[in-house]
Amino acid sequence: MSVLKNKIAIVTGAGAGFGEGIARLFAKEGARVLIADLDAERAHSVAASIGSAAFAIQCDVSIGLDVQKAVDACVKYLGVPQIVVNNAGTTHRNQPMLDVDEATFDRVFNVNVKSIFHMAKAVVPLMRQQGHGSIINIGSTAGLRPRPGLTWYNASKGAVNLMSKSMAAELGPDGIRVNAICPVMGATGLIEQFLGTADTPEARARITAGIPLGRMSTPEDVAQAALYLASDASAFITGVELPVDGGRTI
Repeated sequence: MSVLKNKIAIVTGAGAGFGEGIARLFAKEGARVLIADLDAERAHSVAASIGSAAFAIQCDVSIGLDVQKAVDACVKYLGVPQIVVNNAGTTHRNQPMLDVDEATFDRVFNVNVKSIFHMAKAVVPLMRQQGHGSIINIGSTAGLRPRPGLTWYNASKGAVNLMSKSMAAELGPDGIRVNAICPVMGATGLIEQFLGTADTPEARARITAGIPLGRMSTPEDVAQAALYLASDASAFITGVELPVDGGRTI
């Protein structure tokens, strides 16, 4: 049985990585999915490969007008969203905290944190009207157990994690669930930024040494967690920070 049959979802940053994995699994499980990504070409490529269940739009999640346009497009072409995955994210290069310039700091917080403010403004009124919804924010183990060299990124994900719990407390009476998924580092397009070095087997080994299950996260790992939190199987789950980390935060 398709667990998201007749559901409508928005996934940001869905042109690659975790977001693409989430969008593909949601569509496989019966949802219609808006693929929103800064890279329009990648968004359209993913949507085309999924087929008629997907619609693509270029979206800079740090810009409120862009986010509103994406939500409006979802309503117009797919329907009112019951599920939103705030996945789009960025980081600064792994380096001493004082070496990160202000523009980079602002970009990290605008993409990782302010984007959720923009999305809430656009979708919460719609979810309130229908009396239910599931918002899934992609936080990080970085916001639970930070590593040196990524201080400002860690702080942004700490904000995402706490914001998710506060949103859950406030929106619960409206029937809107809000949860955070906290992945450990994965082999996504940002991996060299996170490592601060070239992506080599030796560099990856330094990361996996601290993960009891012995590997980094994958888009499939994160997608399966998102599927659970988007589905009716988690109807009584809200305000959770769910580590998808192979035991990293034990």
